Amino acid sequence: MAVMKVPSIHFDEKYKKLLNEIKSRLQSSQLRAALSVNHELIDFYWQVGKLILERQENTKWGDKLFDTLSADLTNSFPNTKGFSKTNLKNMRLFAAHYPTKEFSQALPDQLTWTHHVVLLQMFNQDNIDEKKWYAVKSFENGWSYRELKENIQSDLYARQGDKALKTTNFHDKLPSPTSHLAQEMIKEPYKFHFLTVGDDAREKEIQKGLIEHVKQFLMELGQGFSLYGIYYPIIVSGKRFEIDLLMYHTKLHCYVVVELKRGEFHPNHTGQLNFYLSAIDEQLKLPEDGPTIGLLLCEKKDRVIAEYSLRRVGSPMGIAEYELSKSLPAQLSNVLPTIDEIERELNEFTNED
Repeated sequence: MAVMKVPSIHFDEKYKKLLNEIKSRLQSSQLRAALSVNHELIDFYWQVGKLILERQENTKWGDKLFDTLSADLTNSFPNTKGFSKTNLKNMRLFAAHYPTKEFSQALPDQLTWTHHVVLLQMFNQDNIDEKKWYAVKSFENGWSYRELKENIQSDLYARQGDKALKTTNFHDKLPSPTSHLAQEMIKEPYKFHFLTVGDDAREKEIQKGLIEHVKQFLMELGQGFSLYGIYYPIIVSGKRFEIDLLMYHTKLHCYVVVELKRGEFHPNHTGQLNFYLSAIDEQLKLPEDGPTIGLLLCEKKDRVIAEYSLRRVGSPMGIAEYELSKSLPAQLSNVLPTIDEIERELNEFTNED
């Protein structure tokens, strides 16, 4: 007896549409569930912290409360993490920091508990705007808690936030909201402290160091930058020119020409950069790409001279300073943190989600 084969529907377009829609809804449902669990966990930690604050007011338990409470809760819920002595103290600090639970309105729900702990330990209650800026950027850029901590330590808010004094012509040369996004990407100054060079190092040596440390370099440039070319060649009127670094920005959807200058900014630097931008727009830019942006990095600039230099420039560009790390004198080596000290510091934040 012949067995009738049922025709496969895998190639049916209507079936594909149905399958994709179910997958999409499942993923959305899973995401909502994960966010809900995270929200409930943080809300629970705040409640525990509030209880500890209230009970400690009229007792003489002191610090031994946390040892005893940690042991009892861990014994009662052996499969549940988060009841360490350190984390219980963080819960109390959390509740003290937000006495009316205002974090639920001020900060993104998507922040993990460990992100909250970093913000708690690095800011006091008065730094509302700065703390909120870091919280929002953590969510938007997908920073891990370690990246969040590093960005706070590097004072990213002062270098990249709205109050940072940046020298650009983006608002005049780019349409909104691209101009705002481009302005946001600029830092003042950039910190290339992963490079240790002497005072007599030349531009080529610095450029080589940036490429050798490309991961740290891209992290310092910020979210969205990807490296397109090093000493990128362009041919104009039969002559060859080289761009120090050609980047592509995935959020702005445009090429970014980065020129690095040793020493102080000079007005003729903008003319050279403007020439490179014109060449990239003509030779490489596609119709769907945005206008090519220039970023000139120098060790020092006079702000007034830099602003004058940008006034009549037709292309969008920014001028920013950069900092390099100098060689450490031998007598300072004994004050550097040891591996054990670094590990102890990191352990404060691990396994507490």
